[in-house]
Amino acid sequence: MRLTEKQQSEIRRCRVEGLGYLKIAKQMDLSVNTVRSFCDRNGLTGTAKKQDGVIPCKCCGRPVRQNPGRKEKKFCSDECRVKWWNTHQNQVNRKAMYEFRCARCGKTFTAYGNDHRKYCSHDCYIADRFGGDQSEY
Repeated sequence: MRLTEKQQSEIRRCRVEGLGYLKIAKQMDLSVNTVRSFCDRNGLTGTAKKQDGVIPCKCCGRPVRQNPGRKEKKFCSDECRVKWWNTHQNQVNRKAMYEFRCARCGKTFTAYGNDHRKYCSHDCYIADRFGGDQSEY
């Protein structure tokens, strides 16, 4: 049986979360042997805990080598990091949320990661900076 890309990534994700072959097989309606074989071929056997400076990627389950004395890496690539952040927005702890009042229209708005914002939108920036609407240009 050939697993789809979606099934493969789901198995990787489940293994990273610590699920066993049987639970994954039941959850995905697959044979236990299919799940076990896939995990054997892709280095997803044993526990998903850190071993010898290698942990599984939070997104795809591939091994992520750690650099001693550095912050722990959680993803194998920028692509996986962005993919995980976009699909798990409710789990991301956004500490850098700022609230502002627009210099042009006075509307209250929030922005993530930028504590120097002045305008709620590009249209307000253009109108305030150049004295008119963007559509006039």
